[in-house]
Amino acid sequence: MNNPSAYAATLLRLTLGIALLAHAYLKVFVFTLPGAAAFFASQGFPAWSVYPVVAVEVLTGIAMALGLQARIAAVISLPVLLGALSVHAGNGWVFTSPNGGWEYPAFMVAAAISVALLGNGAFALGGSQAGK
Repeated sequence: MNNPSAYAATLLRLTLGIALLAHAYLKVFVFTLPGAAAFFASQGFPAWSVYPVVAVEVLTGIAMALGLQARIAAVISLPVLLGALSVHAGNGWVFTSPNGGWEYPAFMVAAAISVALLGNGAFALGGSQAGK
């Protein structure tokens, strides 16, 4: 494959997929699901919503990392990422702001939109979609 944009799409989908998996891991193994549920509740979300959020992070993260319907996975991840952005929107710009800044969640939203537009890229189990 001689299309550099396909490799760029691959790098972006892999990075986003791994980041989503890392956030699910953090909720399950570091904060624990009950702890994450309490945090969700403190932010005005139903405590039970942590479970579908983790499921979306895991499933879309795996799909993107493997290149399986990355466009669809990226779109499915958007409500979760927009929810994260809403939590951090009032905290200021950078991650050193109290409770974390909004730049990283905003970047994740932009990355998901980009993956939705670009597709799988190269080295995908679902075949290349970049540029199509």
